[in-house]
Amino acid sequence: MSKRIAIAAIGTMGDVQPFVALGRALTKRGHSVVLATTIDFEQFVTSHGLEFQTLGADIQAFMRQSQFDTVMQKNSLLYAPKLLRDGQKILRTATRHLWAIAQDCDAIVFHQTTNFAVDIAEALDIPSIMTAFQPLNPTGEFPYFAYEGSTPEPLFNRISLDPLFNRLSYVIQAAYQSYYDFPRDRMRAKLLGLRSRKRSGFSKNARGEPIPALHAYSPIISPRPGDWPDSTTVTGFWRLDDITGWEPDAAFRKFLDAGDPPIYLGFGSMPWGAQRNTEIITKALKTWGGRAVIGKGWGGIRAEDLPDTVYAIDKAPHTKLFPLMKALVHHGGAGTTYAGLYAGKPTFVVPHFFDQPYWGRRVFELGCGPQPVRLRKLTPGILASALEELSTDVSYQLAAQELSDKLHHEDGTNLAADIVEETIETYPGNYYNTNQMMGAAS
Repeated sequence: MSKRIAIAAIGTMGDVQPFVALGRALTKRGHSVVLATTIDFEQFVTSHGLEFQTLGADIQAFMRQSQFDTVMQKNSLLYAPKLLRDGQKILRTATRHLWAIAQDCDAIVFHQTTNFAVDIAEALDIPSIMTAFQPLNPTGEFPYFAYEGSTPEPLFNRISLDPLFNRLSYVIQAAYQSYYDFPRDRMRAKLLGLRSRKRSGFSKNARGEPIPALHAYSPIISPRPGDWPDSTTVTGFWRLDDITGWEPDAAFRKFLDAGDPPIYLGFGSMPWGAQRNTEIITKALKTWGGRAVIGKGWGGIRAEDLPDTVYAIDKAPHTKLFPLMKALVHHGGAGTTYAGLYAGKPTFVVPHFFDQPYWGRRVFELGCGPQPVRLRKLTPGILASALEELSTDVSYQLAAQELSDKLHHEDGTNLAADIVEETIETYPGNYYNTNQMMGAAS
């Protein structure tokens, strides 16, 4: 039976694109899907035949703010309070939009950045399904993905403290969660008419019970911990096939045909540090001397400043561009990392923040590229050395191709769609009585 399903996501292209893939899969099964995200993705969503509804402001404009650039490049806290206020204002606005959108829906699938969807689903007595693109549930098998410190030495040189330490590292996630809790608590009472809730994290309801959680990345790249609850599934990535028909134009094809496959460098939706990035990449390419393609997302790159061995490209779908490359250098977003490994390409990750260092470490640990280096620590010499490694180390190429062969056998999108359908069909409903509600939501 056809169901009405709302999908809610706030983030960059890498956050929204997998939900388009899921929305298309659910639509093909006969369901009515509305994808609610920020206004900058309307054309992208509708071009894939999905219904679009806005959650508010242009998130790309928010990320391009000079304050964001200062915080990310210098770790300065000077502008952080204003960024927090602006970000929470976006969340309050998005809550109001999603409340209106979800009125006739049978379920809400939400990105972790829109976890107020749990409260909206509770008020409407429909199931909610959380989605993350990195390991979010606490585990004793490895630390919180954003933790970058060292692990403790064994007690008495023989008793490992890793499981306890790993679980304790998730206090970082609790602090991160509090950023969403402030506007969420207010809107829960003011908009939805619900009583206060337990501080339950990203994948639990107001009673502290786990809700279905879909981790939309490959278990081959990051295996599922054995101590996660049964409600949590690592589905595999939700791959969106290109529908633009993109092919290299005449100039780009001429460049590709003029020599060996080049190495791609690009930072996707990350707009920070354009001037410094440009200086680093220009000097590194001159030192290395090999063939390269630069995505202009680096910012400030001018084609006329580049040697004949380097080609600057405005925009191209990764699914079409990456197979043409010898290797890749990028920021380490979950989607970009997956696309590169799916194409079987050795990768050097230059992470900015959030989950990017984690995916950079996984690429390195899987033998598919050099050890990642944070953007603020990157130098022309380090980048030139990484480019040389990528172009000469055969072990990287072999490991990346072997991993690619395994990734081609996954179908994360349809597994996720199966779980969405099953969740709707088996949802038991809320257990509230009338005196547990503050009053009718308005």
